Amino acid sequence: MATLTAVNIGMPKDVPWHGKAVHTGVYKQTVAGPRMVRRLNIDGDGQGDLAGHGGEQRAVLVYQTDSYRFWANELGRDDLTPGQFGENFTVDGLPDDEVCIGDRYRIGDALFEVTQPRVTCYRVGLRMGEPQMAALLVAHHRPGFYLRVIEEGEVEAGQEIVKVSTGPEAMTVEEIDRVLYLPGHTREQVERALRIPALSPGWQGSMRTLLDQADGEGGASSGSAGLNTAATAPPPAWPGFRPLTVTHIPSESRSVFSLYLAAADGSALPAALPGQFLTVKVQPAGGVPPLIRSYSLSGEPGTGAYRISVKVEPHGAASNELRAHIRVGDQLDAAAPRGTFCLTGGDNPVVLLSAGVGVTPVLAMLHTLAHDRSTRQVWWLHGARDGSEHPFAQESRDLIATLPNARSTVYYSRPAADDHLGVDYAEAGRLSAEPVRRLGLPTDADVYLCGPTAFMDSLTSALVDCGLDASRVHTEIFGARPAITPGIKGSATGPAPHQPAGPPGTGPEVSFARSGLTVPWNDVQESLLELAEACDVPVQWSCRTGVCHTCELALMSGTVNYSPDPVEPPAEGNILICCSKPAGGVGVS
Repeated sequence: MATLTAVNIGMPKDVPWHGKAVHTGVYKQTVAGPRMVRRLNIDGDGQGDLAGHGGEQRAVLVYQTDSYRFWANELGRDDLTPGQFGENFTVDGLPDDEVCIGDRYRIGDALFEVTQPRVTCYRVGLRMGEPQMAALLVAHHRPGFYLRVIEEGEVEAGQEIVKVSTGPEAMTVEEIDRVLYLPGHTREQVERALRIPALSPGWQGSMRTLLDQADGEGGASSGSAGLNTAATAPPPAWPGFRPLTVTHIPSESRSVFSLYLAAADGSALPAALPGQFLTVKVQPAGGVPPLIRSYSLSGEPGTGAYRISVKVEPHGAASNELRAHIRVGDQLDAAAPRGTFCLTGGDNPVVLLSAGVGVTPVLAMLHTLAHDRSTRQVWWLHGARDGSEHPFAQESRDLIATLPNARSTVYYSRPAADDHLGVDYAEAGRLSAEPVRRLGLPTDADVYLCGPTAFMDSLTSALVDCGLDASRVHTEIFGARPAITPGIKGSATGPAPHQPAGPPGTGPEVSFARSGLTVPWNDVQESLLELAEACDVPVQWSCRTGVCHTCELALMSGTVNYSPDPVEPPAEGNILICCSKPAGGVGVS
């Protein structure tokens, strides 16, 4: 019979780490006597980062005394005490390779249900003083697990843990942890996981992504696809950069122009997915390092050539350099098309929604729908300032006219005197949340949304309010991705990316394409992630040990060395910046 050996609680507090403050509830202390367990928490307990911990599906974290004994031996530690792994319940029994997702247990007056394994997180390493702890928990198959509270009640150390029922599919905590974090799972395992109602929504979403990838590949797939959508994209068509020849430079609006690019030898370029982008090197005069920028592909599929479209910003170094100096016949170094903001198949409705130059990736999607003679419902919604700032106006109208079930609404926020209502635009005013709510968009539509960040945030909220599932709203962000720095205080915004403080590095150049920054490597940093942080480049991470793939980025050029090696490698053409160093000059996006 399993036993509850300790109840551990702790409220979040600020802990110094790497010159920052981490707000975390991982520091738990054992308490005596009965404690009331409620739907979201044990009385006196709390979590610092509710995005990754806590909530109804993760109300109580469980870890086993047998694992304590294992780690004491593995790490050579004699100072491990209950609560040190951040768990609420330290238990004798309930091993991860026997407890199943959906199992129900009664402890004292409370009834619990197993919902998922522990998520990988750097904070358990912070608490343990072992930076690699998140990776070790996965590699040694000892994650622990979370409980949902079915019936609230008091619990107390020393009480027996009584199993009430076994979860459907009898899938153990260890097995499902392997499916997500390690290579070698099967489609059958993913399907089993999705048949477990108790599995938490987050893990269900990851399993659905794995199943979608298996459908595309016809079998088993990499677990990293369930962790990061970057792993779902096809591998890049060529490594690094290759020269492409500029064949045509049309103006699309007052501030947008296009570059048509072809292979220097006249061969057909590999096909790109509608919605992907191209990363190019723009070489200013004077021998300074090249500017690396990404621009969405906007052209027709299947032509063997590419079209990218560039908006000239008042202080945009690369866009102004291109406008001033690029000419037909010139060559531009380009990396292969990349990106996961791509049109997917199906027969459900499609909404293509954009503002300004955000039209470029969704225009490529519109081209594909027209090329395929799609019979899907297609909604084309675009916002511009006026006719002079409306790129591809006639081109998009012509494409829409070829689609039997397409409709278009174009909004001009400040129409000019020569802009004609009902011809050039349909509505005066901004394309914003309120007019979108009035459209009655179908709730089973897939929405592809691109434009300024505030525009996408407000439209996403409006679409969800109208009944669309958030998973069906796909967005594309120009520039750096939003930061994910769990638990770090004051990290929501920061200064613009810059050269790191201190003497310049003497190592190879590292380019962060989305932030437009190139810096020399400095061995002061232990990883590309630490270099990015030193430069205030927005970063995304969680485990910092090569497990969770939150930090996965496209490797545009160069190679890296890993230390430690990732638990599972990233997708082909990508890297994990949390545990890699450049082996030469590298560019990431």
